[in-house]
Amino acid sequence: MNREPNQPPSVAPPPAPVPKMLVIDDSELIHRMIRVRLQNENMEIHSARSFSKGIGLARRIDPDVILMDIELGMDETMDGFEALAELKSDAETRDAPVIFISASTETMDRVRALELGAIDFVCKPFEVVELKARVRSALRVRSLVRVLSKKARIDGLTGLWNRSYFDSRMQDEIAAAARHGRPLSLVICDLDHFKQLNDRHGHPFGDEVLERFAQLLGAGRPSDVCCRYGGEEFGVILPDTDQNQAMQAAERIRASIELERWPLNPELRVTASFGVVQYHVDLDAPGMVELADKALYQAKELGRNRVEFIAGSSRSRSVA
Repeated sequence: MNREPNQPPSVAPPPAPVPKMLVIDDSELIHRMIRVRLQNENMEIHSARSFSKGIGLARRIDPDVILMDIELGMDETMDGFEALAELKSDAETRDAPVIFISASTETMDRVRALELGAIDFVCKPFEVVELKARVRSALRVRSLVRVLSKKARIDGLTGLWNRSYFDSRMQDEIAAAARHGRPLSLVICDLDHFKQLNDRHGHPFGDEVLERFAQLLGAGRPSDVCCRYGGEEFGVILPDTDQNQAMQAAERIRASIELERWPLNPELRVTASFGVVQYHVDLDAPGMVELADKALYQAKELGRNRVEFIAGSSRSRSVA
């Protein structure tokens, strides 16, 4: 696993994602008009004709802006204000900017929409030029918020997500796993004898090891969430992953760091230990972290440079 220092990437960075708009309205005419008038705006436009379908679609596609009416018809069990409140109460959809498009001219409707979290209110019939300007403004705000939020949650040395993001994402992934009945695993790992490595070879080399270990952690699936938990300790959240798959993933990383060669210290072998836990309905985020920490401690006690799984206080498996 030798690597060339400062080697440029072999491929160009991926293009910026196309913004996604979700339109929630029961009027086919509105959907057609928006698609025609905004066809040159370089965005994906998704449609829903009920609030329940719109909320479900928002959870799946993570839209960059939502256009939504207040009233959709006699068959609806909720109105736009209730739908907005549900969107804002869900971690998966709360950050999507919502613009109400409505025939209502009531001042209190505008006030209520803004108080519930909408960023704008456009009256029907609307001028397309005005709608375009408001949508563009919402997209600029969304992009800026994402950039600032991402910078605040990234570890400066390794480029991985930081502890704050880890804590928030664990809550979200557990909620999603519970809601959809999907497997979820967590790996907590750290570098063995890292203090000794720092003392013997210096902190700049220690930083190099941390950076390389972070690269190995981040080389898995795009859906894996790799975070620097603190110091030389890292966490990897593995959605849609059971315990066996998580142990296999951890073992690949364990083997990779052990095989890594360090040009300035060719005789050095760096190793890491791993603790694995799989979510079940009795576990919350702190409980998963606690069990993964116990598994990691067990890996240390058994000699380090190994992967341990713990399902509770009495059952465990290991990969040496």
